[in-house]
Amino acid sequence: MSIVTLNVVRGDSETGRRTEDYEVPYREGMSLLDAIFWIREHKDTSFSVRYSCRSANACKECMAVVDGKAGYLCSIRAVPDSRVHIEPLTGLPWIKDLATSLE
Repeated sequence: MSIVTLNVVRGDSETGRRTEDYEVPYREGMSLLDAIFWIREHKDTSFSVRYSCRSANACKECMAVVDGKAGYLCSIRAVPDSRVHIEPLTGLPWIKDLATSLE
């Protein structure tokens, strides 16, 4: 079985930044947002990420920095047996983990 390893910035302004690695079972066609949902369901329910495509049928909230480039987690496809570094957007107030303020 193939996996994708996510190296993710976690924390908040009080606890500071740290990175954590998660190995996620790869599924054909999965996005990085799908991988993060898997982490929330199977490894850490406290993982914070902003999105609204699944709860409010809206878009443009799941933006993060992936391997140094800003992009939407829902549209970046996971690659089997790869390692990806994900961090919150810069220039916006940081809330927690990958969640930043939109204001």
